[in-house]
Amino acid sequence: MFDARPSRPETESEYVRYRAAQFRQQVARRLDGSLTEEEFRPLRLMNGVYLQLHAYMLRVAIPYGTLDADQMRVLAHLAETYDKGYGHFTTRTNIQYNWPKLIDIPDMLDALATVGMHAIQTSGNTIRNVTTDAFAGAAADEVADPRPYAELIRHWSTDHAEFQFLPRKFKIAISGGAEDRALVTAHDIGLRLVERDGARGFEVWVGGGLGRTPILGQVIRDFLPEDDVLPYLEAIVATYNLSGRRDNKYKARIKITVSERGIDAFRADTEDEFVRRRAAFTGVVRKALHGFQNRFAAPSFRDAPTDSYDAARSKRAAFRSWTDTNLRPHRADGYASVIVTLKAPGATPGDASGEQMRLLADLAERYGHNDLRISHDQNVVLPHVHVSDLPAIYDALLPAGLATANAGKTSDIIACPGMDYCTLATARSIPIAQDIAAHFRAEGLEDEIGKLNIRISGCINACGHHHLGHIGILGLDRAGVENYQITLGGDGYDIPTIGQRAGAGFPAEEVVPAIDRLMRAYLDLRDHPEERFIDAYRRLGVEPFKAALYPAETEAA
Repeated sequence: MFDARPSRPETESEYVRYRAAQFRQQVARRLDGSLTEEEFRPLRLMNGVYLQLHAYMLRVAIPYGTLDADQMRVLAHLAETYDKGYGHFTTRTNIQYNWPKLIDIPDMLDALATVGMHAIQTSGNTIRNVTTDAFAGAAADEVADPRPYAELIRHWSTDHAEFQFLPRKFKIAISGGAEDRALVTAHDIGLRLVERDGARGFEVWVGGGLGRTPILGQVIRDFLPEDDVLPYLEAIVATYNLSGRRDNKYKARIKITVSERGIDAFRADTEDEFVRRRAAFTGVVRKALHGFQNRFAAPSFRDAPTDSYDAARSKRAAFRSWTDTNLRPHRADGYASVIVTLKAPGATPGDASGEQMRLLADLAERYGHNDLRISHDQNVVLPHVHVSDLPAIYDALLPAGLATANAGKTSDIIACPGMDYCTLATARSIPIAQDIAAHFRAEGLEDEIGKLNIRISGCINACGHHHLGHIGILGLDRAGVENYQITLGGDGYDIPTIGQRAGAGFPAEEVVPAIDRLMRAYLDLRDHPEERFIDAYRRLGVEPFKAALYPAETEAA
C-alpha cells in the first residue's frame, strides 16, 4: 500500500531524504499507470522535474550558487551515470540534466541527498532558489557576506506552508557589495545590504522581473533593520499572495501586481502585514544568523610569496592574458577570485562535462579552500585562490578546455537552452551563441572590443536575460521561421536598464553579420580604446548603432 509519509522528517537531512522517498513512490505509480501524466505533473514539478522536448529534465538547486568539492563530484557522477556526460548550469545558478530517464530520477535524488542537495522548489509557483553574488565573502567592497542571509531566507522559504501555491513563481536575490552583482532590481524581491548610522540593514526592492513584460523593481523600503528581514519578506509575499492575479498567468507575477496597484498602495498593505507578523519573529533572525555566519566564516588565508606568479606572467603571454581577463580583486592580500568560463570556442554556454566538474572539484579542494561558486552568467568561480597557485591551476584547466581568457568579453555569452531542449522555446539560442563567439574570435576582434555583455533568449520568457544585455538577442517564431530581435543598451549592474529594441528582427543567418556591423561601428565611434560599448551607447544614443544594424534603411532615408 502507498505510504504517503515514509518517515517523519525532523532535520533538514531527514526532510530531503523524506522528499526523495516520497517522490520515488510517486514515480513508481506513474510508471505502473496508477497516475496519469496530468496527475503526475504537479508532483514532479514540486521536485524539479520537467518534461522537455525530448526527455524529462531534472533541475537541481544550488542555493546561492555555493558548492563544495564533494557536492561538485556528485554532480559529475549524475552527469556521467544518468545523463549524456554533462550538465547545464543556469542563470539561476542551478544545474539541469536534460536527458535522465524518469525511472532513474529517484536514484539521482538519493545521490544528491548524500551531500545535502536536492531539487525542491526549483519549479512551481513557490519561492525559488535564492541567488547572490558569486564573489560573496571574497569581494573587497562588501558591507557583509550575503550568504548567511541567503541561507536564512532559504530555511524560511523551503516548504513554507503559506507560500507553496503563489499566483506565480517567485525569485529573491541579495547583494552584499557596493556594486550590485546579483541583479537585485530584476527580481521579485531584491535585497541590498547597507549600513546606516552604524547599523546593518537592507535596501528592499520589489516588483522586478523580465519575461514578456520586463520591469525593473522599485524601492519599497530604503532601510530595513537586519532583525526585520524575515517578517518583512513574509509580509511582502503574503500581500502578493492575497492581491496577485490568478486569472491570467501572464499577469500573475508580482511585477504586474505592483504596477497595477502602484508602489504606494502595495507598500501600505505590506507595512500593515509586517506589523501583524513581526512579533512572531522576535529574536529569530539574530539567533539563526549567528549560526549561519559561523558556517560562512572566512577561510584561513595564507601569507606566501607571489614571485612565481609574477614570473609566470612575465614569461607566458597566454597565462598573462588569462589572468588579465579572468581574475577579480580579492579582499585578502595575495589572493584573487578566478572565473572559469564555460564558454570555450564551440562550447555550449553553461555546459560542463563530468570530467570538467571533477577537475574543478579537485582544484577547489587543493587550491581554493574547498569552495566553488556558480555564477548567474553560467560560469564557475574559485573565489579564494592565492596567486602563487594560479600557474598550476591554469595548467590544469588548459587541457580540459577551461582556460579560455574571455570572462566578460564577446564570447562569454549568456544563453538559455532554447529550442534544442525547451518545450517553451520558439527559436534556438545555442547555435547563435556559438556562431557569434566563433566569428569574433576568427576575426581577431574579441580583445579589441573588450568588455561586452551579450545575452540570448530562445523565447519571450527571457531565461537568457536578454533585456539586461548590452546587446540582447530574442529568438521568436515568425510564420514557422526563426527570427531574432536585437535590443541595445540593457544593463543589470552599474545603471540598471531594460534594453531598447533596435528594430525589425533578423533571420538566423543574418544575426552574426548584423552583430559584426554593430561592433565595427562601435570600434569606429568609441571615444577611446577603454570606452566600453555600453558607455559609447549611453554617450551617443541608439541612432548610430541602429544605422549600423539597418544600413539599407539608412540609405533609403
